[in-house]
Amino acid sequence: MSMEALKERIVREGQGIGRGVLKVDSFLNHQIDVAFLDEIGRALAERFAGCSVTKILTVESSGIPVACAVSRAMGYPPVVFAKKAAPNTMVEGVYSTDVKSFTKETVSTIRVSRKFLQPEDRILIIDDFLAYGESALGLTRLVRSAGADVTGIGVVIEKRFQGGSAKLKQAGFQVESLAVIRSITDGNIEFQ
Repeated sequence: MSMEALKERIVREGQGIGRGVLKVDSFLNHQIDVAFLDEIGRALAERFAGCSVTKILTVESSGIPVACAVSRAMGYPPVVFAKKAAPNTMVEGVYSTDVKSFTKETVSTIRVSRKFLQPEDRILIIDDFLAYGESALGLTRLVRSAGADVTGIGVVIEKRFQGGSAKLKQAGFQVESLAVIRSITDGNIEFQ
């Protein structure tokens, strides 16, 4: 998939709201165009082809479909997703950390069962959006708590003006974004 196809889809169907929100619910995170999602998965998998990924990690819920598409393209490494609520079935030990959501203006505790993150794992973090980097940094903390390695962080849409990518790169992580947005102003979306 060319990055132009994703940009065209964002322009055609996306909606810039205010100065920082991008709504792409018609194809990515409310209604999912599965064929297009598979193209996205292949494009992200290509970016991390030589990383010997053993598992893919994301946060529920809108990162899960993207992570599954990347898994298909990488030969099906397991997808693990951090939960935002502790179900009563999660009775074993967990790795947990707090993550701030600027979009929802909340702080959530995300958690992964210890049995799904092992020290020998090479983890690829995948998400639909990268804004301030809080979710991705939280996921890296979970991986490091397990003694595992982060092989990289892949996202579909990066809002570069919110600084998350720079923060993650400064921390030493490889970050790959399929579409990079420079600004959203009064509904106008400007790409890098």
